[in-house]
Amino acid sequence: MFTGVIQTIGNISKIESNDSDSRIVFKVEKFILDDMKIGDSISVNGVCLSVIEKKEDTFSVDVSNETMRLTTFSVLKPNNNVNLEKAMILLDRINGHFVSGHIDGTGIIKEKKKEGRSTFFLIEFPYDLKKFVSRKGSISVDGVSLTINVIKGSSFGVNIIPHTLLETIMSEYEEGTKVNIEVDLIARYLDKLLEK
Repeated sequence: MFTGVIQTIGNISKIESNDSDSRIVFKVEKFILDDMKIGDSISVNGVCLSVIEKKEDTFSVDVSNETMRLTTFSVLKPNNNVNLEKAMILLDRINGHFVSGHIDGTGIIKEKKKEGRSTFFLIEFPYDLKKFVSRKGSISVDGVSLTINVIKGSSFGVNIIPHTLLETIMSEYEEGTKVNIEVDLIARYLDKLLEK
């Protein structure tokens, strides 16, 4: 489990692909690896992955073809930056919301504009997620815990404060950028419980 509060930005150092999966090596600030062990979970752009190797300033993960197909990992390349968050510790404050790292779909940045000191993004999402998306509800975009401010058809709008823009890869978003989306965990389970 994660909180959606990004801890640092990493960089893709290498991608090795074969028919069944891919191995990706990320370069990171050393502090992110200090207390991590092989097998620990880490959120990379909102996707929960397991650390399978770590060195002084790099770690590696294996990514299945299913994950590649369902997330923005299919378009990532070496030297791309990524949002990183280690799994939460139960003694920590939960500053965002509960994020599982299981992506529900991908969205597309449709609009980016300044609104005062913040930056507004309008993000188009898959129509089948509409029932989980509500004004003032929580949503995770590339692993970042956000509050939905507006809904326009099959798009939602979020306002990003300067700190979040600076500390995540959201500063790199332009119109047309693909992003990973995870809907609110509670909304997902409530929908399942209310099914006839």
